[in-house]
Amino acid sequence: MLPVGTVDGVRIRSLAAGVGGILALVLLVALGLLVTGPGPGGPGRTPVDRDSPPPAAATLPDGTDPVAWAGATAPGADIPERTLQAYANAELRQRERTPECRVGWATLAGIGRIESRHGTLRDAQVLPDGRVQPPVVGIPLDGTNGTRLVPDTDGGRLDGDPDLDRAVGPMQFLPETWERHGADGNGDGVADPHQIDDAALAAAGYLCSGDRDVTDAGDWWDGVLAYNASGEYARDVWSAAAEYAARTAPAGDAR
Repeated sequence: MLPVGTVDGVRIRSLAAGVGGILALVLLVALGLLVTGPGPGGPGRTPVDRDSPPPAAATLPDGTDPVAWAGATAPGADIPERTLQAYANAELRQRERTPECRVGWATLAGIGRIESRHGTLRDAQVLPDGRVQPPVVGIPLDGTNGTRLVPDTDGGRLDGDPDLDRAVGPMQFLPETWERHGADGNGDGVADPHQIDDAALAAAGYLCSGDRDVTDAGDWWDGVLAYNASGEYARDVWSAAAEYAARTAPAGDAR
């Protein structure tokens, strides 16, 4: 053993101090990531749980013009204008159907961001008429890769798969769920999961099912977890919705 005070002893102590400093720095960075999330590449996951209140977003006043509001709000929200229009329309239309539910556009935008990047996943785009091209279709639900086995329920009519079901559209509905909750958001007489107005209104209706009031913490979490029974998924939706609410000024003047 080298006596303390020798040159080599000083070197050993310096090396130990340096390693300790590096470990401390790594720990601080790791703790920072846990609190703030992964950074600008995705929605920073906020440390929330089922007791956390829903993300606070300004309610669209009755009579808001979704087209004008989306045009004024989309740049700040960083959401494609045509898609944001659908989220706003869904909030207003669902309020007419279930006024006690109070689902807001920001929660719908949080789901749309996680499910399909607002209809732009894999280079898809939302056309002026609201159709998403090419259609956003998920992987076959064959029981592998963390999925559950879901045999075909629609004969491939919505998802193109006659053997297994796949999630479809910008809000990623299973065909069987669409059969129960599909909606006609653009008033053309057809409920189409690949059309953004229809998909957004159906998502609003699904969140509001069971007489939920999604301004209540328990009902918000129950609704989102019914959409996807994953705590990680629900926290990602919460973080995205909170981010959109924070980015946008209170709704009001676009009528």
